[in-house]
Amino acid sequence: MSIEIFVDSRIFYSLALLLAISTGTVFAEGFSVLVETDDNNYDEGDTIVISGEVSTPLPGVNVVIQIFREGTMVAIAQKPIAQDGTFSHTILAEGPLWKKSGTYSVRASYEVGGIIISETEFTYSSKSEVSETTTNFEVDAGSSGTFDVKYTIKGGTVKNMVVDSKTFAIIVQIDATDEGEITLDLPREFIGAEKQDGKDDTFIILIDGIEVESYEPAVHSESRVITINFEQGDSDIEIIGTYVIPEFGTIAMMVLIVGIMATVLATRNKFQIGV
Repeated sequence: MSIEIFVDSRIFYSLALLLAISTGTVFAEGFSVLVETDDNNYDEGDTIVISGEVSTPLPGVNVVIQIFREGTMVAIAQKPIAQDGTFSHTILAEGPLWKKSGTYSVRASYEVGGIIISETEFTYSSKSEVSETTTNFEVDAGSSGTFDVKYTIKGGTVKNMVVDSKTFAIIVQIDATDEGEITLDLPREFIGAEKQDGKDDTFIILIDGIEVESYEPAVHSESRVITINFEQGDSDIEIIGTYVIPEFGTIAMMVLIVGIMATVLATRNKFQIGV
C-alpha cells in the first residue's frame, strides 16, 4: 500500500511539473526561488557551478535542478536546501549529452503549495564545434611594403591587422564570437620587445585598452610566438613592443640627416654671403 502511494505521488509531481513548464511559472504565495550560474559562458570540460536561494525553506523539501538545450534535458539533480535557504550544485560539462553548442537553460523548481520555478541561461561551446583557423595575414607596412604574420585563432576570426608605429605596436582586430585564444608568430624583423642589452623583453598586451597576460609557447631566432586569451565580444588586441618596422626608424633617421645637412648648408651659404 505504501509503495502505491509513493508511485502515485511521483506521477502527480511529474504531471504538475509538466503543467507548470507548459503554462509558465506557478508561484506559491510567500515563496520564491532564485537560481544562477558562476559564469555566462562555458566550454566542454568546464565545471558549472549552480547556486540559488529559496525565500522560505521547509524541512524535507528539496529543490530540483534541471539543465535543458532546446527543450531536451541534459542533466537533473535533486539538492537539499540549507537552513539559510541556499542551495548549490556542480556539474562537469562533458559526455554524450554535451556535444552540441548553443544556449542552455538552468531550471530550479521548488514544490510547496504549487511549483515555483526560476530559470537562467548560459552559452556552451563544444570542442568538436569550436572552429580553429590557422593561416597567414598580410600586414600593410606602409612605405615598407607588407609582411606576413602567421596566426591560429579559436573562438573567433581575425578581421584586420594594422601597424601603429607611434606606439611600436601591431593591433589585431578580431570578431570574438566566443571565449578563445589567438597564437601569433611575430617576425623579429618587423616587431619585437627587447631590453637595452638586446635580450628579449615581455610584450605589453592590451585588449580593448585593458592590459592582459600572455604567454610564449615558443621562441625562435627569427620570430617570437605569443598566445593571448580573449573573451566573447573582445575586438582590439594591441601588442606593444620596443620597435616595429625597423624601416620606419631608418627612414626617419634619413629625413633627420637630410634636414641637418640642409641646415648646415644654409648656414654656410649665409655666412659666405655675409663675408
